[in-house]
Amino acid sequence: GVLKQRVSLMCFITKCSIYRANCLIIYLFHQKYLENYYSFKTDGKPVLRWKSNSPIVNKIKEMQEFIGLEVTGKLDSNTLEMMQKPRCGVPDVADFSTFAGQPKWGKKNLTYRILNYTPDMAQVDVDAAIKKAFTVWSNVIPLTFTRVDRGDADILISFAARVHNDFNPFDGPGGTVAHAYAPGNGIGGDAHFDEDEDWTKGSQGSNLFFVAAHEFGHSLGLFHSRHPDSLMYPVYRHFDSKTFRLHQDDINGIQYLYDPTESTVSIEPLEPTEPLPPNTCGPNLTFNAVTTFRGEIMFFKDKYFWRKHPSSREVDFNLISSFWSPLPSGLDAACEITDRDETFLFKGNEFWVVKGDTILSGYPKKIRDLGFPKDFMFNILEYEVIRTTEQTKPTSPITVPLIWFFYFFRGSRQFEFDPIAKKVTRVLKTNFWFPC
Repeated sequence: GVLKQRVSLMCFITKCSIYRANCLIIYLFHQKYLENYYSFKTDGKPVLRWKSNSPIVNKIKEMQEFIGLEVTGKLDSNTLEMMQKPRCGVPDVADFSTFAGQPKWGKKNLTYRILNYTPDMAQVDVDAAIKKAFTVWSNVIPLTFTRVDRGDADILISFAARVHNDFNPFDGPGGTVAHAYAPGNGIGGDAHFDEDEDWTKGSQGSNLFFVAAHEFGHSLGLFHSRHPDSLMYPVYRHFDSKTFRLHQDDINGIQYLYDPTESTVSIEPLEPTEPLPPNTCGPNLTFNAVTTFRGEIMFFKDKYFWRKHPSSREVDFNLISSFWSPLPSGLDAACEITDRDETFLFKGNEFWVVKGDTILSGYPKKIRDLGFPKDFMFNILEYEVIRTTEQTKPTSPITVPLIWFFYFFRGSRQFEFDPIAKKVTRVLKTNFWFPC
């Protein structure tokens, strides 16, 4: 009863005090898990004191309910075991669910390209596993998937470890084995597989066919399912390849997006030509918004944005919808709060707050929620400003001067301002940051 629970709790606290490092590792592990997959928000510090109605206990209950465990709100052995299993990197939601806005492909004939191969398997086996994974879905919806060997494709497939040019680095062996993006341009639809996993075509390691079939569900617009027998269940499990069939929940979800009664042989209308991206080296280049972002500079223009590190000549070009699908094009302003790792994005009388590739819940909000009158806010934001540094060579073993500049953007020009001298030092074209 109550006495037994108190004794157990005392024993647990005693063990934590003796093995504090191990306990802290467990706390940080489960906390990171809840942050990654269940939108648990913290200030980065371990939560060591729990109450029955605390946010972390509620998140554990949410995870237990979704995964199908006994709902206790405690880190019992079954919960910890489930947290340690290999899984998909996309966060969890209930039942067959789709991404925000229910994105789906607007055409029936999709292309895919395998950008590179894992050394764990023969290339012919990788090709076969990927093709078979697409067939799982084309068997129940009127879509076709055609492989191309060069050029662009709707769905790009790659193997990579750790950081791999998106906002979702892999975590090494185990943990997240793969992730994919919702339908769309740019990175939309692409599937990434963690090269640190042991990829196989059998029952050992990570079976590429089953993981790919799951990820391609995301590429087509599905989120996760709470049904343990569903292909879209977030935790990786082995199926019998000889008897594997899509669960009805998977079928219901994908057919909700793509009507199975539609003819697969209807004539495709000509798609409108995608407008060319703005010419970054043109003399009249302007931006809608400019901001720093995790050490880089982001330039927003219509529905596009560029990312550039000040010390590199390389510039990454993306669609806004590829990273923050609900955001509108033509942003009015942007601002980073570096100590909170948050970026504010403004459009009209609304604003969003993003952290990495995640839009924080509860947004958009009205600009008046910040305490500013609307007309005052946009008088300020008529100029875009970013702050960068230049580090000179040390003048002594312990002195490293750091020179800060502010850059104010106005039309096709930018003004470099020295806050120490309190004057404009240079007037530059906006494409000064690009390799023109």
